[in-house]
Amino acid sequence: MPHSFDWVCKDVVKKLQGKDLKPVKRLSDAMKFRHFEILQTDPQSLFWKSEDSPVGYSLLKILEPNCPVPEPEVSAPIPLKHTVSRKLKANAGVNAIAEGSVSAEFVQSSGYDIEVQCTSIPDSKLESLQNRKLLDQEPSFVKNCRMGRKELYVVTEAFEVTKGTVLEDSSSVELSGKVGIPHQIAKGQAQGQWRSDRTDSVPILKGAVVAYKKKQLVIENNTCAILLSANAKKKTFLGMVPRLLSGFAASGDIDQRSAIIEIGMWISHISPIGRIEEPFHLDFNCLQDEISRKTGELSMLSKDVQDVVFSSLLPMLSDRKILYKLMNMLELDHLGQMDGPGGVILDALRQDSRPPWIDLKNLILYLLQALMVLSDTQLSLLGQSMEKRLLLQQQELVKSILQPNFKYPWNIPFTLQPQLLAPLQGEDLAITYELLKECGLKMELNNPRSTWDLEAKMPLSALYGSLSFLQQLVDA
Repeated sequence: MPHSFDWVCKDVVKKLQGKDLKPVKRLSDAMKFRHFEILQTDPQSLFWKSEDSPVGYSLLKILEPNCPVPEPEVSAPIPLKHTVSRKLKANAGVNAIAEGSVSAEFVQSSGYDIEVQCTSIPDSKLESLQNRKLLDQEPSFVKNCRMGRKELYVVTEAFEVTKGTVLEDSSSVELSGKVGIPHQIAKGQAQGQWRSDRTDSVPILKGAVVAYKKKQLVIENNTCAILLSANAKKKTFLGMVPRLLSGFAASGDIDQRSAIIEIGMWISHISPIGRIEEPFHLDFNCLQDEISRKTGELSMLSKDVQDVVFSSLLPMLSDRKILYKLMNMLELDHLGQMDGPGGVILDALRQDSRPPWIDLKNLILYLLQALMVLSDTQLSLLGQSMEKRLLLQQQELVKSILQPNFKYPWNIPFTLQPQLLAPLQGEDLAITYELLKECGLKMELNNPRSTWDLEAKMPLSALYGSLSFLQQLVDA
């Protein structure tokens, strides 16, 4: 549908113009982003964030019972509406059989009409939850996130649909007119009319969340805190090294030296307790170096392994849930059973005799997280690009946009290089333009001029990383 749930949520965020407000990406998750719900992320790159994934628990469910529950503040309902109607009429002569005339009419309408209200927990009320103790028996997701070095967040503001509604997209095509009848059959003309109607609808239930805000959780020893300032950044899990060491000591089949080295590398990424991490400058060369390093490691794998990864990923791009399931299994180092192409990749990980310094699991994780930044539309277009072997041209085109504009935090016009557009014609050009537009660039087909937008930097970087990885797999 032109106005999918994902598109509606993005449009709602634009209309509300709330700082740090994020759209919900999938209708299947729309009930999992209410206030106090816990989200997880696990970034593999410095240049793109991993997707917010609900863990299935509310913060209130993992804290000791009998703690005071802050009352949410509920706004007045906010009506939001967006409607698009298109109508095209045309007349054409028909000479294939005999002289006649036909008129055609195409009508399309789509849009949404919803009402939302904001349910929020202001900072002043979140104070009552600070430094509360966790349950003695911690949920399994906390242990998994700790071992997987993930970051945890809590939803503090959610825009919920107040009344159930339906997204609709309808179109009709009508042909009518006179058509001559060949004299071999009969003499004269026939008057005719033909009509085709199509309607798609997606129901959105009352209570579905279309947009949300989050704050980071910090778990130190056995207590939980919420970082109220967006500029204050810490690791979610602090004071956990002794627990990790005791876990390694209890496991006789883990190489102690490797574990200690890994812990040392991990500690180097943690700021001292109480210290706020300051943002640091990362330019395009840093992105290029990161991607080149990863693709260089990928190129050292056998051709058979690279072929398996490429051919397995292609059918998975049509189902984000499968991509996410594979990513989650790799993050938790669960190389167990999985059906379909994801299982083929897991088999390759178990059987691959790669060089010891190449970590295939993390390479695949890096690619999967880049893919998860992209929209469902982009994943589908990327699949078409893989089949049509457009990856190299698209990779160079994305690089030509990122390299000169990466440093600009404001909107700035730019022109696509004609020599990079030349190999892309017809459907290939349409696929490529749509890939770029979905990143947030303002583009028009057959027009090389566009506008750089800071919001496009992260999805463009993830697209560049994805194209570079997939092209390496093609070149193997």
